[in-house]
Parts: sequence; structure tokens; C-alpha cells
Amino acid sequence: MVYFFNPNLSLGMPLSFLSTWIIGATRSGKTTRLLDYLSHWAESFPSTPNQPGSLLVFAATGDDRLELADRIATKTHGRFAIRTTNPLGFFQDEILLFWSLIVEKHNLKPHFPLRLRPETEQELAIRLWQNNLDQNLQLLDGQSASQITRKILDFGMLAGAAGLPLSDVPSILQRGMTGGFSLPEVAHQVGVMLQQWRNWCLERGLLTYGLVMDLYGHGLLNDKRYLESLLQRYPVLLADDVDNYPAITRQLFTHYLHHNQPIAFTYNPEGKVRLGLGADPDYLAELSGFCHIEQLPLVSQSSLSEWVDPLLLWISDTFNPWEEPVLSHGITLKGGSDGTSCVDPPLRAIQTESRAQLLRKVAEVISESIQSGYVQAQDIAIIGPGLDPIAHYTLTTILRQRQIPVQSLHDQRPLNSSPIIRTLLTLLGLVYPGLGRLIDQDAIGEMLIILSLSIPTITSTTLPIPIIDPVRAGLIADHCFQPHPENPDLLPVTHFPRWDRLGYGVCRCYEEILLWLRDQRQQHRQRLLSNPIVLLDRAIQRFLWNGGNLPYDQLAALRELLETAQHYWEVANRLHKTASPPLSNDLSVLLPPTNLGSSGETATLYRFIQLLRDGTVTANPYPTRSWIAPRGSSVTIATVFQYRAHRSWHRWQFWLDAGSSLWLTGVDSLLGAPIFLQGWNGRRWTESDQFLMGEERLVRTLKDLLGRTGERIYLCHSELGISGQEQVGPLLALINTLTPLE
Repeated sequence: MVYFFNPNLSLGMPLSFLSTWIIGATRSGKTTRLLDYLSHWAESFPSTPNQPGSLLVFAATGDDRLELADRIATKTHGRFAIRTTNPLGFFQDEILLFWSLIVEKHNLKPHFPLRLRPETEQELAIRLWQNNLDQNLQLLDGQSASQITRKILDFGMLAGAAGLPLSDVPSILQRGMTGGFSLPEVAHQVGVMLQQWRNWCLERGLLTYGLVMDLYGHGLLNDKRYLESLLQRYPVLLADDVDNYPAITRQLFTHYLHHNQPIAFTYNPEGKVRLGLGADPDYLAELSGFCHIEQLPLVSQSSLSEWVDPLLLWISDTFNPWEEPVLSHGITLKGGSDGTSCVDPPLRAIQTESRAQLLRKVAEVISESIQSGYVQAQDIAIIGPGLDPIAHYTLTTILRQRQIPVQSLHDQRPLNSSPIIRTLLTLLGLVYPGLGRLIDQDAIGEMLIILSLSIPTITSTTLPIPIIDPVRAGLIADHCFQPHPENPDLLPVTHFPRWDRLGYGVCRCYEEILLWLRDQRQQHRQRLLSNPIVLLDRAIQRFLWNGGNLPYDQLAALRELLETAQHYWEVANRLHKTASPPLSNDLSVLLPPTNLGSSGETATLYRFIQLLRDGTVTANPYPTRSWIAPRGSSVTIATVFQYRAHRSWHRWQFWLDAGSSLWLTGVDSLLGAPIFLQGWNGRRWTESDQFLMGEERLVRTLKDLLGRTGERIYLCHSELGISGQEQVGPLLALINTLTPLE
């Protein structure tokens, strides 16, 4: 039975369905309709002492969960027991809750599980697989050990998301991959390494994303005791945006369908944002055959969705839907529904020769539009298939210079790119012995500048101007820094022959830094510093906090540093406690590559600093959304993937690098992801298959972006890309029909 939703129909009949599949395009009201079911079922299944169940509501990602939780709280006024989660978070929580079943089934030591972050997972795997990687590097020419390790770990994660055992990975690689990983000896070795990694982690109670999904899919979902308790705890289940869920969630949903429990889904055919990152939307879509289907019409008038078909027809070069004058600035575009004509075309072009000119031109257009009152900052989004640091820095700097705030969605800049983070790492090297090789004069100079921003002196100013300026900081570093591999030190300012020329304020500020460092060294020798995290916290409170008046980006970087450090020491302590004879010393995987002859604490610190300097960690602390810099007052800048995953909407969109081939090839898919889908045909994945997959993704992307635009799209194109080569992407033909803005 198929039920097509009529918005004028009363909610009584459709809400009585126990299993419903809500399907609709972008911004068609799917989540709103899902909340109607939630509110109805919450009234029908209240929690009682005899039945303490609650409603389980899934969102696709952690960010979506936060937004959905707010909407649920507004809808229900907090009157019902409702748990919001995302698939991976739910799997992890359930494994922690039923860890005893996992220990019993796999005959493990009863260590409380500790989840590894991706950067720590990669580092430990490299150390564990060192011998195997040395052999595979010869067969996988041109790839580093870290690149190979990341790809192998991704294979394990994709297998876990698909519900496939690790033993199937070698045959899948041989049949589906091209290149080095399809070689029988390499594929076999990959399977051995993944199994070794899995066993090593389980023996020590360590969990990764791939292992979490593997344990949940092959462990808990096959356990009758767990399945019985699941229905008792959560008699009602709702799932939003299932087009972004991994394949193993289908087994969970099927359990509810077989037991006739109330369940509802929403599905967006133009979504599938996480396809290639573990999601299997087509496999999940087969559940619609067991549900009543509600097809929602696109009732939103605040989007450019009507332009989808002519835009796609033009790009496919089947016919020209517009004549050139129609797309020119200020010329009538089409007749309105009321018989009037529209003189404000929704598609415009910004074209330059070089990319540097393009970035400046885009910033100028945005600035002039905001200052003239045509649009507000919160109504503008700058998106592109790949935002490099140069584009991000240029646009952000120009707009902020013109008093226009900018907010990045999930800024992926390395944590070590922040000066305050590099300063704190330098402080660690000055307090803990054995880290002198990681410190140089430039780092000392930068540290003095940053630390002098907040030290109270006789100079009274509220401006963020350093007391020790770059010139004087360089002089002090040249004359007062004493390098040493074990105990680097800062000498008194009098070691600089012309110290009197530095000024009283600078000398006093420098002496306060020296006194603080000496006090911390003394406490370390007296074992009053329990771990380096305490030192980081003290340094932040003393030099950087400044009464809590920190920009959000700096605050996020500091929070992520402390979270990373806390996690790193938890892992180090776990490895120390679970050291076993087969590996002689589990802590050896955290040792530096050279023999420093130092303590285990120093060795761990060495690896921690190197991890951050390699750029592996980014400033994305939890929770991920900003409560200091609201979205409502800033221009949004993001990649296409981040923008779509965030489910944003803006009146104006600026498509940066519109002529880039990345719109077709994409950068949001893991190696080998298509051959781990349930619908894979078993044949080798070729370049032709990849091209067709890219075309399908481009169509979905354009439909989704047009549905998330209210009034206007600027196609921003430079003839030369960031590499200096000519750009010939799939949108170039469309760009050439538009008259560039003067």
C-alpha cells in the first residue's frame, strides 16, 4: 500500500501506521512530518513504572542530532522520555552498556573499553604494522606508510559499516580494486593486518569506529538477550535522513519491523551525502517495501528547486534552455506566476583570470552587497568543492577587515597551525626534560610574543598588543635561549649585552615568564605535576585565558588540545597497564623513532608533540556547534560536503571554483567504498564506473544546493586554478553563457 501525503488531511489516519517511510526532496518538510509521528506516538506510549521505555530518535550525524534535539524539546516541551542519537554514537553507547556480553562472547579480559580517536588509531597501527608496511611499500609504490595505514584502516571501517566480516576483505579487494591493493599477496596481507589490529585492540579494551560497528553488527545484533532488552527500553524508533546511514542499521530497523513496533523513516533521494563514507542509501531504501510510503510534495517556495531540470539539461548539453540575453544581468528572465516579469536573475557569474583576483572580487561583491543593504551577512554562504587554506584565509581576512564576521563549518585546519597551540607545545619542551630537539629559536620568539599578550605589567592597555614585540622577542631568543637536547633553558635577560635597550616593560614581562617556568620545573622535579595536562591547564589560565575573553576559534583550539592530550594519556596509561609478553612492551608503540634515553613520560610527550606537528589533529572539539559565535550574524564558508551535511540554507550562495573538475570527481569518498556496498555487482571497479558515480553525485549535489538557495547563486570562476592550470569542469559551459559582473 502506498499513501501519498495530503497536507490538508487530518493527522489521525496516517499517524496510525506502525511503519512509515517518508520520502521527499530537500526542504520538503520530512523532519517536520517525522516530529508529528513522534508527538503522536509519545502520547500513545508513555513511560510507566511497569514499562520504562522511551522513544529512540536517530539523526544522521552528531550535528544533526543537536538540531533535532532542540526541535523535539520545542515540540514536546520536554514531557516525554526521548533519546536522540546518531548511528555511530548509538552503537558505541550500546557496546559500553553491554560490554559484558562482548567480553563473554569473545573471551576477553574485562578491561573497560576505551575508544581511540582516528589520529591515535593511525599512529598505533603504524607502529604495530611496521614490519608489514615495509614489505607492502615495495608493492604499493609512491605511497607513504601513513597513507597505506589510513587506507587499510578505512577498509576495515567500510567492512564494519557494511556488516561484512574482516575475512571477506581480501577477496573483495582482489575482485573489485585496481592497482596494488588488488594483488593477491597485498590483499592477503591486508586481511592479516586488519585481523591482527582487531585482536590487539580487543585484548586491551580499545575501540575504533570500525571495531565499534563490527562488534555491534556481529555481536549485539545477533544476541537474543540484547534484542529483547532493546525493544523493552525503546519500544518506538524514528530515523531521520536514513539515506546517510550505514548498512548495518538495516538489521536493527528490520528487528523493529518484524516485531510490529512503531517505526518511521525519512529519506531524501537527492541526499546521500555520506555515500562513499560508509553509508549505503540504496540498501536502506529497500526497507520502504515493508512500510507505508508518504511522498511529500515540495511545498517550500523559498528555494530555486524549479531551476533543477533546466540546469541539468543545459549541463548535459541536450538543449539550450536559455538564450544568452536571458541570462544577462538585468534582463527579463521569465514570467512570474502573476503575469509579471522577473528582472533579477537567480544565476550570475563572477569571472577573473587568476584565482587571487577571483577571491578579492568575491569578497568585494559580498562586502558591497551587505553594505548597500541588499542582503545581510547571515544570508550568504561561500561554498566550493574544496576550500584550500589560501582561499579560506584570504576571504576571511578581507571580510573581517570590513567588519563582516565569517564562520566556518567544521574548519579542518591543523591544530598546530594556531600560534597559541605551538606556544603551549614549546612550554612543554622547556619544562619536561628530553625534548630539547623539538625547540628552536623561532619557536622561543613566537612563545614570548604570545605569552606577553596577557601578562599584567605597568603598561595598561585593553588592546591585544604583545608587550614583547617580534623584534625584541627575536633578540631575546638569539641571546638568552640556551639549546640543549635534554634541558633547554632561557637565561636571564642580562645575558643580552644591550638588554637595557629592551625597555623596562619588556624586561619585567620576560622575567615573569622565567619565574613561572622555573616554578613549574621545580614542581615537576618534586612530582607535583601529575601529568602534562595539568601544566597545559596552568599555562592557559596564567597566560591565555584573559578572563575568558577569547575568540571562538582560539577557544576551540584550546579545548581540542586539552581533549586530545587527555585522550592520549588515557591511551598511554592503558597500554602501560596492559603490557603483555607477546609484544614485550606495549608502550613501545608510543616511543619516539630515535633512542632518547629518557623516561616513558618524556617518550609519550615526544610522540604527542610530533602528532600535533604532523597536522593530524584539527580543532573540532565536542560539542561541535558554536555557542559563542551564533550563525545568525556571520557569512558561512564551507566545502560543498560540509554545507550539505550541515543541511544549511541561505538566500545567496557563492559557488567558489565553479569551473573546477572537483565538482565531478569529488574529494568526499574513501578508497574502495563502492565495492563495500551491498549492491556491488562483484565486478572490478573501473574508471568508467567512477565517472558515472561522479555524474550521479553531481546531479544530487546540484539538486540539493538549489533546494538550499533562496534567491541567487553566483558562479565564481577563474580561468586558472590554484595549480595555475586551466579549469575545465562540468559547470564551465553554463558559466560561459552568463554575463560576468563588472
